[in-house]
Amino acid sequence: MRAASAAALAAAEEPPHDCSLCPRLVDYRTENRKAHAGWFNAPVPSFGLNDARLLIVGLAPGVGGANRTGRPFTGDYAGDLLYGTLLKFGFAKGKYEARSDDGLELVDCRITNAVRCVPPENKPTPEEAKTCRVFLKATFENMPHLKAVVALGRIAHDATLRAFDQKLNRFTFGHGARHTLSHLTLFDSFHCSRYNTNTGKLTTEMFEAVFAAVKATLG
Repeated sequence: MRAASAAALAAAEEPPHDCSLCPRLVDYRTENRKAHAGWFNAPVPSFGLNDARLLIVGLAPGVGGANRTGRPFTGDYAGDLLYGTLLKFGFAKGKYEARSDDGLELVDCRITNAVRCVPPENKPTPEEAKTCRVFLKATFENMPHLKAVVALGRIAHDATLRAFDQKLNRFTFGHGARHTLSHLTLFDSFHCSRYNTNTGKLTTEMFEAVFAAVKATLG
């Protein structure tokens, strides 16, 4: 029944406001709506226009970030680094102020998540990622000019490959790696989380290097 529901919902690119496909995520959403009634607390839609050539795929909304604001990577540290980098390389314009109404616009770029609802402890289960993949696949299919994908972290990398029905063992994840998938190039990056930057696993220079490569590829 759930699989049939997912297939029906995928006719639309985004899950509905009260998507019921993943019981654990529904329970967590209900808890957050009770605790934070003024927050977005729903599946977070993609940000940017579908005619973009670049799509950035993250993991899932952060509880106090996108789950609060309703826009991917908005309101937490990961957004500071991501949007600052996009502004630097011309993939965004305006000013990022960590609010969904700050007027920031993406340029030839779109941002989405492999899992659209916030998971407890920022960790979706494999089953939740599989269930939500139908929406990620629809996102790819609805971007006719897509030429490049940046996967932020291994889960986003794997979700992207599975959305294109590719075998994971053919494409090894690694920061700075790039892979050819028929009509587009997949770029890998460590996730721009506070943990990764605080531990030195990801530096600003490393992150910017990925987007410099994307910029050079797109021209």
